[in-house]
Amino acid sequence: MDVGRPLRAILVDDEALARDLLREHLARHPDVKILAECANGLDAVKAIGELAPDLVFLDIRMPGLDGFEVLELLPKREDGGPAVVFVTAYDEFALKAFDANAVDYLLKPFDRARFEAALERARRRRGLPPAAAAAARGPGPLARVVVKDGATITILPVASIEWVKAEDDYVLLRARGRNHLKQETLATLEAQLPAERFVRIHRSYVLALDRLDRLRPTPTGGQEALLTDGTVLPVSRAGARLLRERLGGNLRG
Repeated sequence: MDVGRPLRAILVDDEALARDLLREHLARHPDVKILAECANGLDAVKAIGELAPDLVFLDIRMPGLDGFEVLELLPKREDGGPAVVFVTAYDEFALKAFDANAVDYLLKPFDRARFEAALERARRRRGLPPAAAAAARGPGPLARVVVKDGATITILPVASIEWVKAEDDYVLLRARGRNHLKQETLATLEAQLPAERFVRIHRSYVLALDRLDRLRPTPTGGQEALLTDGTVLPVSRAGARLLRERLGGNLRG
C-alpha cells in the first residue's frame, strides 16, 4: 500500500449510533478517509467489492448477511486486503473472528484507547507506520460530540454546548440545559472544539463565547463569568485576559 495516501475505511453496522461512534473516533485521524457506511451485509459486500477499502469495521449480527457471510462473499485481492476489525456486542464469536484472519475484535462498549489499539493493528497489517505524525497534526474542529452512558448514546451538536468542566478523566458538558458526562480530558476536547467559539476561562472550564453575558468582580478581587442563563463560572486571570482579547469592546464588566 502507498504510505502517502489516506487509509481508506468502510463502516458496517446496522445501528446508526454505532456508526456515529466509529466516525467520531476516526475523526481524530485526518489520514483516515471513510469511503462509505453500510447498514446491512448486502450493501457491505457491494461497497467493499466496488471501493476496495484498506480497512473495514464490521459488525457481526446484522439483518440479512452477518459479518462472517460478508467476508465469505468478498473476492480475493492480490494485496490481501482489506484489514477487518470486527465490532460487536457479543463475545462468543472472538475465536471465529481470528480464524477469519481479523485484525482485531472490538467488544461493545469499548473506549477510545481500545479503539486506537485496533486501528494501530490495522495500520501494521496494511504496512503503514504508526499514526503519531497524523495525531500530532490533529483533526479539524468537531461538529458534534458523542456521549455514551451505558446503552444510551447522545449526539450533541457542538453549537448546543454552553460550557465544559473538567471532572478528573471525564468532562461534564452542559448542553440544552442538561449535563452530560463523557470520558475524555478537558485538554483533549478543547483542542477539537472550534477555536473561534470556545475559550478556556479557567483551568477547569471552557466556555462558549456566545453564552457569556458579562464579567463581574468577586469579593476576593477576582472575576467570574455571568452567563446568559444566570449560571456563574469561575474565571482565572489568564481566562479574563483571553476573554478581553477575543471580545475586546464587546465584553461587559
